[in-house]
Order: sequence, then structure tokens, then C-alpha cells
Amino acid sequence: MTSVAKPARAAGRSLDGPPPSRMKAWVLGAPGELRLAEKPVPVPGPAEVLVRVDAVAICGTDLEVIEHGEPALIEGGAPFNRNFTPGHEYMGTVAALGPGVDEFAPGDRVAVEIHAGCGRCERCREGMYTACLNYGMNYGDRDKGHRANGFTTDGGFAEYAVNHLNTLVHVPAGMSDAEATLIVTAGTAVYGLDVVGGLVAGQSVAVIGPGAIGLMVAAVAKALGARPVILVGTTRDASRLRTGLGLGADVAIDAQERDAVSEVLELTHGRGVHYSFECSGARDAINHALRMTSRGGRVCAVAFAKEPVAVDLARLVANNIYLYGIRGEGRSATRRAAALMAQNRFPAHLLHTHTFPFAELPAAIGCAGARVEDVIKVVVEP
Repeated sequence: MTSVAKPARAAGRSLDGPPPSRMKAWVLGAPGELRLAEKPVPVPGPAEVLVRVDAVAICGTDLEVIEHGEPALIEGGAPFNRNFTPGHEYMGTVAALGPGVDEFAPGDRVAVEIHAGCGRCERCREGMYTACLNYGMNYGDRDKGHRANGFTTDGGFAEYAVNHLNTLVHVPAGMSDAEATLIVTAGTAVYGLDVVGGLVAGQSVAVIGPGAIGLMVAAVAKALGARPVILVGTTRDASRLRTGLGLGADVAIDAQERDAVSEVLELTHGRGVHYSFECSGARDAINHALRMTSRGGRVCAVAFAKEPVAVDLARLVANNIYLYGIRGEGRSATRRAAALMAQNRFPAHLLHTHTFPFAELPAAIGCAGARVEDVIKVVVEP
């Protein structure tokens, strides 16, 4: 019998004694207002882990939460003036364990998922905890057992955060803190590819929208053997399209210079791609995705549209096209994303473009929102 050695756990970090009782944290006041405050360091309960936050990336959804509130809800209400700390794409070092936790050890480097489902509903038991049936009208109801850090409970714009152990994944050895914050983004890409098809080797993929998630979809699809991988953006996205080529996309299309649908059809000999991913949230993008997709193909809506969108259902039905929507990184996709990144299957670090110190979080938020200097992912390091 051939034995297979277990992969070594990444080396841990030293901790400067037990966690303190107080910490610095950014708190959301009125819309658009963040202030630096002092809060108690949370204490992990059963099945929970206290994480010292070492790096946190800024997501476009963070900007929505800070300015508009949604999709965050605190005890059923808007997150403003509730002593709420946003931020959900963070990594760090295990600082303390709750009762009964032995899956992690103090000093372990970990990246986090956002969602911990209730664990008892039908969807959670299927691994679809990002679609927990106890979200519904009770979104943020801790009595039901679910949480979404940075949305319904405090997130990572702080020195420490508590996470359910199911939301943690070990950071691969040798990976930088900044790159580790991208594991959850890659997890969303893995989840989308899992939902629409899983094994995409030899099949074609189109991605509309070269934001961080769209770029990760292109990178993961290529790592799983898809060909061609076609990335679609606009003239404003020129640097991001170049980054997409560096991540593995075969073709990058500027939809303001060329008709993207025609280009995709030409590249696929008139058939269209097997899979399309709409990652922009633009009003007409979902219908462009339908027109790029082959008969019997699959379209995945990843981005949050800002308003209701009309969909060409006649085309969808006549061509037997399947339409999916995903939220977050279900089915343990973050763990699989970490495995791909540990194998250097794509250069995820290319997405990290800017770094700010913790004290300059508002400036980091402004940089991410303005998309200055070819920004893709802004990382803040406490």
C-alpha cells in the first residue's frame, strides 16, 4: 500500500502574551462616517476562535455598507450608529480558542469566510450556508445560530475579531498576509464555478466585469483547465484587463472599442461559450452574457445589480440556457481556493495593488472607491 504524507501545517506566529481586554476598532456612525474607537476584545464562545487581525482587504460591498447600509443588517435594522465594525475580507493569527475547539491552535495563520450558517436548516446541511434558510426575515438573528461577519456582526476593521471555526481556513505556508486576504475572493470564484459546472477543463468561459471577483473567476477557471477564458471590460478597465491576462485569461475585450458579443461568438466559432459569469452588475450585462452563451450553456450572476434588471427570458428559454445566482463562498469553496493558491496555480498577488496602515482606513476606503492609480485590491494592515 502506498502511503501519502499529510501536508504540513503552515508555521504559526508568536503571540505577545494573552489577548488584551480592549482594542482599537473602526465604527460606522452616520452614512459614510467611520470613526476610530475603543471596544472590548470579544471573547470566543463554544465553536469560536478569536483572531488577531493582521490584514484586511476592502471589498466593493464594504463601500456599499459604509455609504448605504445594505446589505448589512444589525438586529434587523440599518447598521448606522449601532457601534458596528464593518470589514469582511480579513486574515490573521489565532489568538484564543473557545471551549471545545481543537481544530486550530494559538499562533495559526488563518483566512476567514464571511458566512456561518445556522447549521440546522436544509440549505446549511447541503453546504449552502450562504443561502441559510434562517437568514430570511431573521437575517442577523444570532439566536438562530448564523452570522455574517462584517454584515450582521462585527467584522475585520478592528484589531481582533471572533469567528466560528467553520469559517476559518489555514493560510498556506509562504503566503503573504496581503495575498491571504484574497482567499475569500477566490472562494467566491470557486463557488460560482462549482455551481454552474464544477469541472470546466476544455470548456470555454466568458467573464463580464474585471473587478476583483471577475478577475478571480478568470484565474480559477484557467487553473481548472478552461479554454478559452475571455475577459470583458471597458476602456476604464484597461489596467484590469491587462492584469486579467497576467492571471491566465486568454483574451481581453474592451467592450467600448469592440462588440463583445460578436467577439465572443467569433472566438467560439459562432456557438458561444459553455459558461458566462456576470460580475459587473451593469444593467444590460446579464443579457450580453445570455447572448454570449451557447445553447444549453450556463450563465452565473455574481454581482449585485443596483436596480431590477429586465432579462430576455425568451432567449433563455428558446436556447435552453440555465441561469444561476450565487452569494458568497458556499460549499467550503474557500478551502478549495486556498488549496489552489497554495499550489501557485495562478498569481493571486497581482490583485493586491495598494496597502495602507490601520490608522488610515478612511483614506484606504477613499482610494478603493475612487479607483485611483489602477487600484484593484486595497489592503489595510493593523
